Amino acid sequence: MIRDSYYNNHFIPLTFSSLQQIIFYEERNFQGRNYECMSDCSDISSYLSRVGSIRVESSCFMIYERSGFMGNQFFLRRGEYHDIQRLMSMGMMFDNFRSCRMIPPYRGSFRMRIYERDNFVGQMYELMDDCDNIMERFRMSDCQSCHVMEGHWLMYEQAHYRGRMIYFRPGEYRSFRDMGFSDMRFMSMRRISDMC
Repeated sequence: MIRDSYYNNHFIPLTFSSLQQIIFYEERNFQGRNYECMSDCSDISSYLSRVGSIRVESSCFMIYERSGFMGNQFFLRRGEYHDIQRLMSMGMMFDNFRSCRMIPPYRGSFRMRIYERDNFVGQMYELMDDCDNIMERFRMSDCQSCHVMEGHWLMYEQAHYRGRMIYFRPGEYRSFRDMGFSDMRFMSMRRISDMC
């Protein structure tokens, strides 16, 4: 069994009940070789040639289409995923992935500012809760930069939390185009809170 022993305890103390863990299996239905991960992994392919199923033991994770947390992303909460191909029916926009990022547990308040254009220019709105449609709620037709001040968020390219999604943790994101999302328009935002 391959193990990744590193654990990031920046947000909560390390206890048995607070371990974040995801297990990748080469075959469907949790068969074949496996890789247990308790932190970010920038290149799963260096441990397993392919992934056929996943078990998320605790916490939440983002999986990425390419190494280095690049490409399309998909959110996984605690649970069993017997067949990666079935994730396509749940909205995953790709059929293979190469990296994963742990989303640390967070129980504080949420706050994010979204901006119409790059570099925090244009219309600005502050969110403290989910928004299923920025066009209907704010009359905002585009969002090209944001500042996540508190909490962890998912942003979606379509209203009502549909389409491709991107994970944002606290920080300043001055240009979605420069981040490689030039073909996306973010139209809805959701907090990652008790979803895990």
